[in-house]
Amino acid sequence: MTSPAATGPAAGGPAAGGPVAGDPAAGDPGPLSPDTLRTLRRASGDLAAATVAEMESRLPWFRRMPADQRAGVQLLIQNGVAGFVSWLHDPQQAIRLTAEAFRAAPKDISRWVSLRQTVELVRIALELFERRLPQLARDETERALLTEGVLRYGREIAFSAATSYAAAAEARGAWDARLEALVVDGIVRGDAEESLLSRATALGWDPAAEATVLVGNPPSDDPPAVVFEVRSRAARLGRQVLLSVQGSRLVVLLGGETERGDALARIAEAFGDGPVVAGPSVASLADAHRSASDALSGLRAVVGWPAAPRPVRSLDLLPERALAGDPEAEWQLVDRIARPLEEAGGSLLATVDTFLEVGGVLEACARRLFVHPNTVRYRLRRATELTGRNANDPRDALVLRVALSVGRLARARGLW
Repeated sequence: MTSPAATGPAAGGPAAGGPVAGDPAAGDPGPLSPDTLRTLRRASGDLAAATVAEMESRLPWFRRMPADQRAGVQLLIQNGVAGFVSWLHDPQQAIRLTAEAFRAAPKDISRWVSLRQTVELVRIALELFERRLPQLARDETERALLTEGVLRYGREIAFSAATSYAAAAEARGAWDARLEALVVDGIVRGDAEESLLSRATALGWDPAAEATVLVGNPPSDDPPAVVFEVRSRAARLGRQVLLSVQGSRLVVLLGGETERGDALARIAEAFGDGPVVAGPSVASLADAHRSASDALSGLRAVVGWPAAPRPVRSLDLLPERALAGDPEAEWQLVDRIARPLEEAGGSLLATVDTFLEVGGVLEACARRLFVHPNTVRYRLRRATELTGRNANDPRDALVLRVALSVGRLARARGLW
């Protein structure tokens, strides 16, 4: 063992006034003899091999790893043992360098070894070091120093690995957020199907699932808080969700069927004040741009219906969208209402038209048409079956009136 007199500047030790081996202020485990350090250095390879063998015997998932991945773990262990010996030799500098090396190492293996598995590997390695290393000590004092050194060095390695995995998770989260924003932006802009599907699949989205786009105001100016609010509600519903905050607009793509249940209403609660518009549900992500286009059109026109429910379907805003100049809404009004009524026969169209003109008074409509009131009732039921709109309902009456007007204007322009 090195004598105290041999640690001064004349013996090549640290400069006067600096920490020395065995000094508690230096943070080192104490002095070890050169013979013990050489023994530790020669045993590092055997220790690494024994550690890998222990992992193979105790961890089934480790045995199933490919040979190149196991070799990477073995190299990491060898570096750890070598770093431990270097730390014992020079505690003041080597621990920082070794911790940096271990902090970088999990970045390479985090793709195929999870943090939980890494903790298991570190635990097994430390248990074996605690059993083997004290046996290499010269006396009880060195044995105690080695045991303490293993514990302290293992703590540094564990913290370094945890820090590395946390940094990797943050980087993956930031990348996923950017990729998600690209997917949602592509849906809004109507990008090519192939690029959307590949990016969404990378985020775990099922390309074959039904999709519905909702748009409205974000609940706050803090994007992470918005993401957490939407994702937490979607998780409670067991639904897939992609979202993006685009300035003062929140766009949410909800997966799954929405015609039944309260999924849309539950997700709408995550939006801020103001209207929330849901586009039509489409069969897959490939058609989600249609849902987004209708939802955004509805959001621009919903101001025309102050009493609109929240959320409101874009199909329920067809009159306001048509009045705002949306050609898609005009076409849907013609296709869904005006054309079916005209093709059903003149009497049906005339009955609906007259009923609306007299303000929904059944007897007045019957007198104008010179028919029995029951005939008017029958024709109105038939119109409801064809269009899904009931002329006795004030809102549906507005939709029917606008649809018939749009249909006449489109016919006058020769559009159908």
